[in-house]
Amino acid sequence: MATVTLNKVNKVYENGFHAIHDLDLDIEDKEFLVLVGPSGCGKSTALRMIAGLESISGGDMLIGEKLVNDVEPKDRDIAMVFQNYALYPHMSVYDNIGFALKLAKVPKDEIDQRVRQASKILELDSNLHRKPGQLSGGQRQRVAMGRAIVRQPAAFLMDEPLSNLDAKLRVQMRAEIAALQRDLAVTTVYVTHDQIEAMTMGDRVAVLKDGYLQQVDTPQNLYDRPDNVFVAAFIGSPSMNLYEASIDLVDDGGIVHLGSQTLKIGEEVFAARPALKNHAAKVIVGIRPEDFEDASMVDQDSTGKQLTSTVSLIEALGSELMVHFDLDARTVDSGDPDAVEESDSSSNAVGRFHPRSRVRMREEVTIAVSTENMHFFDPETHLAVWN
Repeated sequence: MATVTLNKVNKVYENGFHAIHDLDLDIEDKEFLVLVGPSGCGKSTALRMIAGLESISGGDMLIGEKLVNDVEPKDRDIAMVFQNYALYPHMSVYDNIGFALKLAKVPKDEIDQRVRQASKILELDSNLHRKPGQLSGGQRQRVAMGRAIVRQPAAFLMDEPLSNLDAKLRVQMRAEIAALQRDLAVTTVYVTHDQIEAMTMGDRVAVLKDGYLQQVDTPQNLYDRPDNVFVAAFIGSPSMNLYEASIDLVDDGGIVHLGSQTLKIGEEVFAARPALKNHAAKVIVGIRPEDFEDASMVDQDSTGKQLTSTVSLIEALGSELMVHFDLDARTVDSGDPDAVEESDSSSNAVGRFHPRSRVRMREEVTIAVSTENMHFFDPETHLAVWN
C-alpha cells in the first residue's frame, strides 16, 4: 500500500493550454479520494498524470516515497479501471482477469489462485467461462475491477467507471466499489463528474475548476463549510440558491435585505462568522433548498424569517416536493459551466418542501427560511465569510 503525493503539479500542453495549475494533494495510505468537477476541469488529466499516461510539466509526483515523474506506467505499481471497461472480447472472464499476471509471467498456480479469489469477492465465480459480450454492464465492470484487484497494486485509479451504467445499476455499483475499497484497504483515486457519487463514496473529495483545486475535505465539511461560491453551488442537488444581498446590523443580530424582502438573522450567525459584520454593506447569501419550507408546515414561530412568492413549478417526488418560485433578488453566477437553468425560466429559487404541503401552482406561498443555516460569501472574491 502507498500514499500518493502531488506537489505543485502542472500540466501545460504543446499548444499552450494550461490544464492543471500547481495542484497540491496528499492522498493517504488506504484512503478513498474522489476528484470531482465539471467537464474540462482537469480531473481526468490529473488522474492520467498519476498513472503516467500524461507527462508532468512541472512539480513532483510521488507514489509512496518514490518520485515517479519519469517512471513508466507499468513500473508505478498502480492499476487503472477505465470508463469503457477495456476488456478483450475474445477472451473469457477468467483470462481477462488474469491477463496482466500472465504477461508478468506469474506462475500458473498463483494466477489461478488470485483470479479465483478476485472472482469470489466480486461474485463472478459462475461467469469465469463466459466472454464479455455475454455479460451485463455491471458484470463487465466487475471484471474490470477484478483485473485491477489481482495485480495487488499500491493504488487503484478509477476514471468514471460507472458512467456507462444505467441509474439504478450506478447506485448499486458505487456501494459495491466503496465496500470493496474498504475491504481491500487499497489507496484509491476516483474521478467522477457526479457530485452524488463523490459525496457517497469518498473519504475525502477534491473539487477542481479550470485546473485549480478549489477545496479538499470530507464530504460533510464540503457541504457544511464550502470555501467559495463555486464549491457551495457544485456540492448539493439541487444547487444552493445564491443571491446578492446586504445586511443591516441591529442590537440582537441583523436584517438581510434580499431583493424587496427581509430576513432576520440572530447574533449566533455573527458569532459563527465574526467577519460577517465587515461585509454588511454587500454580501452574497446562499440558501440550500432544504432550508426553505412551506411556513404552514413549520411548528416553531418563524416571524421575521419568512419570504413570500408565487409557485411556478412543483415536482412531486413522493418523499418531498421540489417547489420552484421567484425572488426579486439578483442571482449570482456560480461559475459552473455545466450548470443548467431551472426548468421554469420564471423562477430563480427552489426549495425542498414537506410532501404534505398544500402549495399549488401559480398561488402565493409563505416560505419559512432556516436563517441560521444560511451561507455568506464575499461579493468580490466569492470566498466564504467566516473569521
